[in-house]
Amino acid sequence: LGFRGDSIKRYFHDYHTLSGSMTLDLARGELSRHGRGAEDWIVHLHDTGLDTMTGGRLKRLEPFLGTETFMLTYGDGVSDIDLHKLIQFHKSHGRIGTVTAVRPPSRFGGLVFDGDLVTEFTEKPQIGEGWINGGFMVFEPAIFDYLDRGDQTILEANALEHLATDGQLAAYRHEAFWQCMDTLRDKRHLQRLWADGDAPWKIWE
Repeated sequence: LGFRGDSIKRYFHDYHTLSGSMTLDLARGELSRHGRGAEDWIVHLHDTGLDTMTGGRLKRLEPFLGTETFMLTYGDGVSDIDLHKLIQFHKSHGRIGTVTAVRPPSRFGGLVFDGDLVTEFTEKPQIGEGWINGGFMVFEPAIFDYLDRGDQTILEANALEHLATDGQLAAYRHEAFWQCMDTLRDKRHLQRLWADGDAPWKIWE
């Protein structure tokens, strides 16, 4: 946790109150909660500093991650990636790290022509050329050896680039849906998809 980490702590501290219905007897001071049970999760919330860079934050978690393969993602992207297949791919190649390669959506709608006639109009299609890191990653504990600049370690520049140079970074290509939420425009686009019941990233049961 870093900036606004207190809000995340408050959410989980008040999780049962915020996520379900309840009855409050004001006279008796009694509170009864209703609805479904809580998810079977164990959530660790660790303060990693306000100014710590991405790699530095990960390095601070080393004592808690142990010696097993682990997954990492940013908090600003959604996708319909099959995480089971991502992990299988990672384990198949034996490298330290795997990033999910995605094709970013175009900022503008796309047009397909037949002569001077528009035959197809697509809103924000996926770009057909070029790949970027989609932010869904799998690592072996050896990644921590690449995080050697303290809190100022940048995961992307100081670790991933060196992994790539050492032949220790593989790419899992994902051709389907991926969208970041970097701007208010992105947020409104994703909210509209959700409201319309057309949210490709909602693949959980």
